[in-house]
Amino acid sequence: MKICDVTQFYSPRSGGVKRYLGEKQEYVRAHTEDEHYLIVPGERTLHQSEGRTHVFTIASPKVDRTSRYRILCNVSLVRSVLREIRPDVIESGDPYHLAWATLRAAGELGVPAVSFYHSHFPDAYLRTVCRFGGRIIEKIVLASARRYIVNLYSRFRYTFVPSPTLQKLLNAWGLTNTIPIRLGVDAETFCPGPVDRAWREELAIPDQAFLLLYVGRLAREKNISILLDTFRSLRASCRRDYRLLVVGEGPLRKHVLQLQADTDAVIWRPYIEKKIELRRCYRAADLFVHPGVVETFGLVAVESQACGCPVIGIRGTNMDDHIHAGLDLWAKRNSAEELARAIENSADADLRYIGLCASKRTREIYHWPHVFVEIWRYYRSAIRGTNPTDESVVLSLGRGKAG
Repeated sequence: MKICDVTQFYSPRSGGVKRYLGEKQEYVRAHTEDEHYLIVPGERTLHQSEGRTHVFTIASPKVDRTSRYRILCNVSLVRSVLREIRPDVIESGDPYHLAWATLRAAGELGVPAVSFYHSHFPDAYLRTVCRFGGRIIEKIVLASARRYIVNLYSRFRYTFVPSPTLQKLLNAWGLTNTIPIRLGVDAETFCPGPVDRAWREELAIPDQAFLLLYVGRLAREKNISILLDTFRSLRASCRRDYRLLVVGEGPLRKHVLQLQADTDAVIWRPYIEKKIELRRCYRAADLFVHPGVVETFGLVAVESQACGCPVIGIRGTNMDDHIHAGLDLWAKRNSAEELARAIENSADADLRYIGLCASKRTREIYHWPHVFVEIWRYYRSAIRGTNPTDESVVLSLGRGKAG
């Protein structure tokens, strides 16, 4: 089977989507006899192969001067590459013009196209922007976005959605082809272990300090302002020697560095790609802080839990579905005061016990091979035009290889 992923949500230093695609290629090499192709934007047009996995980057301009993401404008080259590959199934990973190009190419080739709803862009981008136009403009824009989502994603054979809560919302809008698919975690790498004292020493974290950790893009849609205001409040309270380790890059990095200068209690590190190095951060921290309210999944929160580091955030989002211990401690409102209070309460709790409970459950249900076995089942049903619960499809998966 030839599988091809096409997405704009990709850069050498991007987050969850890149991790998903990288883990998928590892799964192909280790567990199948299939071939996997990835078409993404890049600085130059290149084709690289590693065994049965291939990456095509197509020269694309950056979204803006500070962004690490690019706009893949050359859709004719994408369609040309797809004609050359002739995949058995195509997966689209973003909701923009590239998704429409993928659908057209799939129609030309006579192969099924599926999609993964990685970003809920009405909340992530449109809601904040359209508020400047008032409530009426906001309603009009969001209603148009909902119609667009249903119109686009209804054309795919399946739409994979990483959160049951988000799936219910899309179903209520009229999108009926949704399939709940959790993202995963490398349970062998991201696992509990002793506190990484050496890493804390390297970061100059005092033994008695309470280390908070944030890993992710430093962008407005990640609610970074709430994170930074929360930390200012915690430092002002003087209840504990709170320290904050921020790992990531983005347009709001200057605000992180300003807080570092103001408090002398913030450590910033750029993007970390190697999983073992990222594990050191999770194991060194006392508590992972995830302020996001528009995440479709929250992969770093799952990785942190797998390592035994509890997560604190703001309730009422899609992330609630993926927190397996300590959710009752989360902030109930999206405010710095509420999040600071939640962190203070969590610091008084048995975080070691909460972390181990979360790790056990997370590593049981989010292991990447389990995720991909399920996705492969839907690929095969799409190719065959059968119901995914068809017995012949299920039996084919039980023969060892997924290929």
